[in-house]
Amino acid sequence: MNKPLAYLREILSNYTDRSDTAEYIFKKIEQGHFPTEESFVRSLSDEENNFLNSILPEEIKHANNEQDETRAKQLNEVYELLF
Repeated sequence: MNKPLAYLREILSNYTDRSDTAEYIFKKIEQGHFPTEESFVRSLSDEENNFLNSILPEEIKHANNEQDETRAKQLNEVYELLF
């Protein structure tokens, strides 16, 4: 699994207990064989895309506040592809 998707899977684990969409995306990452973030993003439904659009800005901000530039960069790579 590539790094951006590994970071995404990690943050999604914080949402799976309260969101079916998060759980579905989490499982998609775990079970999927996505060579790139782009191939993963292309597999998303509109609902999944909207969910990630709603959580990633805050998660990227949190990573920046924690001075975790690597995590922020990896999550931002996925976020930029959602548009």
